[in-house]
Amino acid sequence: MFSSSRSTNSASPFFYKRPFSSLKGRFCFAFSVEKVTPLSMSEELTAPADVAAAPAAAEVTDSGLASIVLQEGSGDEKPSSRDTVEVHYSGWQSSDGMLFDSSVQRDEKISFPLNQVIPGWTEGLQLMAVGEKRRFWIPAELAYGETASQPGAPSGALVFDVELFSIKKAPELPEAPGDLTAPDDAEVTDSGLASKCLEKGNGEATPGPTDIVKTHFSGWTSKGEFLESTRLHDGPAQFKLDQVSIKGWVEGLQLMTQGEKRRLWIPAALAFGENAQEGAPQGDLVFDFELLEIQSAPKKPEPLPAPDDVAAAPDDAEITSSGLASKILKKGSGRTHPKATEEVLVHYTGWTIDGEMFDSSVVRGEPISFPLNGVIPGWTEGVQLMVEGEKRRFWIPGKLAYGDTPTQPGAPSGMLVFEVELIKIG
Repeated sequence: MFSSSRSTNSASPFFYKRPFSSLKGRFCFAFSVEKVTPLSMSEELTAPADVAAAPAAAEVTDSGLASIVLQEGSGDEKPSSRDTVEVHYSGWQSSDGMLFDSSVQRDEKISFPLNQVIPGWTEGLQLMAVGEKRRFWIPAELAYGETASQPGAPSGALVFDVELFSIKKAPELPEAPGDLTAPDDAEVTDSGLASKCLEKGNGEATPGPTDIVKTHFSGWTSKGEFLESTRLHDGPAQFKLDQVSIKGWVEGLQLMTQGEKRRLWIPAALAFGENAQEGAPQGDLVFDFELLEIQSAPKKPEPLPAPDDVAAAPDDAEITSSGLASKILKKGSGRTHPKATEEVLVHYTGWTIDGEMFDSSVVRGEPISFPLNGVIPGWTEGVQLMVEGEKRRFWIPGKLAYGDTPTQPGAPSGMLVFEVELIKIG
């Protein structure tokens, strides 16, 4: 019943890319850093006198990044683009001197991998030693652009004061395989996926298409460019096979037994394609997998039977001017109705008018809370008719749900029927 994903503000800094994703994230997970509420100016953090332009004495790189050292560091070691650094920083807009973000003002140092921030930071911090404090003048093209596409992000040239406290070296990258194209003895499926067992497993069972697997993996392009490896992180990846976007992963892992190590040569058509979206690797890919564990997919719960009147609202249903029909199944004990902006806690079950259940918090055994203005119009309008403790059946026309031809993947079409119990308001 949700109309779109909803997010909340966090205290994450502006200099992060948005969304920032490791390749691991593109396959199974998603990370994003949300908008920061701009900070107010303070006497301690007024804009530098040279905020409008770098002075003549500034160092300027080929990219146009300018900087001056404000405080010398204590060592010679400098971070690489993959290292994790710990810093304090403050950032101003060059155009007007407005302070838009500061870990100093929050009194909270921040750490991050250098390859997950704006280009000006990735390049600039590699110039610094531990203990050093430096001022950067970052051109728009190395920040968020002249017109920032990230909501709330600062536009144009930016100025940052950064102090580097520590460097955590990134682990060594796994070496690319010698056979970046499939050898003659590789197994090839009808889809074109090639693979070769590198080490036999200790079992006979292979995962099904909906099972959960725990794996270690490392990946490269067909040119040997490193993509991602779980060996560089805290532990293996775990995911449900039918939630992975790379078809070659889904097919290849089903060939493996627990404990097996296998190399996959994945054609572009089974990966991200020859013209992949921004950030995703193009062309053929190579992955080494170790299948650590297989968990059977949880059994799908039995659906709840549809109401007898699921096909159409009965004659005694209440109908609003929008066409929303409803009928009280159980009277509530409350006296007030929720407002459109209020949070509610409900149990619900939904069916299409042919009697197919498509969603149910009752079956999951877990009620759900949400703001009423964050759901489909039929829910926003209908739940406002209810009081706490009430249970009501709704017949929601397609125009108040997802439409007759939904654009949202997986959303049910046409008229929908919901039974909703309002547990709590607020």
